[in-house]
Amino acid sequence: MVFAGIFVLVALIDYIEMMRRSSDIPNVSAILVAKTSFYRVPQVTERIMPFCVLIGAMSCYLNLSRRLELVIARAAGMSAWQFVSPALVVAFLIGIFATTVYNPVSAILQEQSKRYEAELFNQTPSLGGTTSNFWVNQRSSDGQAIIGAKTSRDQGVALNGVSVFVFDAAGHFKHRIEAQAATLQPGVWKLQNARVYELAVLPKDYAEYTLKTSLTPEQVRESFATPETVPFWELPSYIEIAEHAGLGAAGYRLQFQKLLARPFLLAAMVFLAAAVSLRFFRFGGVQKMVLSGMASGFLLYVLSKVTEDLAKAELMHPVAAAWLPVLVGGLTGFIALLYQEDG
Repeated sequence: MVFAGIFVLVALIDYIEMMRRSSDIPNVSAILVAKTSFYRVPQVTERIMPFCVLIGAMSCYLNLSRRLELVIARAAGMSAWQFVSPALVVAFLIGIFATTVYNPVSAILQEQSKRYEAELFNQTPSLGGTTSNFWVNQRSSDGQAIIGAKTSRDQGVALNGVSVFVFDAAGHFKHRIEAQAATLQPGVWKLQNARVYELAVLPKDYAEYTLKTSLTPEQVRESFATPETVPFWELPSYIEIAEHAGLGAAGYRLQFQKLLARPFLLAAMVFLAAAVSLRFFRFGGVQKMVLSGMASGFLLYVLSKVTEDLAKAELMHPVAAAWLPVLVGGLTGFIALLYQEDG
């Protein structure tokens, strides 16, 4: 219920923001805007799944404690470990489902959302700007070219909002190209609706412009594709391709290990929730315990982001970066619950 509520909230907020961005586009399709927004919501909500398990488990155990059902269970001879274990099993199964099914679906929908977004905003192309979010450097027989793109699709093989700075073999600037879209084909980039800016020459427009390249799809994917957009089942092949191409695969390795660790992370969240939610209401201090549980979840999230950044900078092994938050969260909850129940 927590996850469904957050999913609906994120979908509404993203849809409103997408409507605001597309308000200046003439004859915009409301269905296209809705699909563009809705298809990228699963990947956003995938990141907050551990917090949904934490909040849901805390709500469950607080309600059981308030209604004295936990008191009756203890009086019947059940220990905390017995009524925590079903939640652990369920959280672990949810984690397996999220890794093997939900993640591939969210990655596919994210790619589809990028296609719809390109279709939506390409109706009003802007060839004057040069601000890009992704950059890659290439060299060919004609010289050097620096390629930037605002967005990418198909793991970087198709680009939108492209800016290219072209230099000759001696390193001297030749011209700049602004294109609506670009597609990587064997040996060349195919640029659509391109405008070429040369020194002391008026800009020229081309419906299609060809730029030579020595880049392979693997190199482009490493530069433009984010690991989050690669489905779980395809990550091992991406890691292998990147290593054979001599490229860094730390991002893909980290994402793969994070997905493998997700079931254990959700189980660790249940341990944390149980450690702060099994206190009897008549003892008081429940509010402080709930706040401490939320603070623990937030600190665990901060730890995961720090280890993730260290792994991407190749300062920490991806396996350690992915599993360290799981061990810290799980052991913290386990030891706290062990101390409360068994002394």
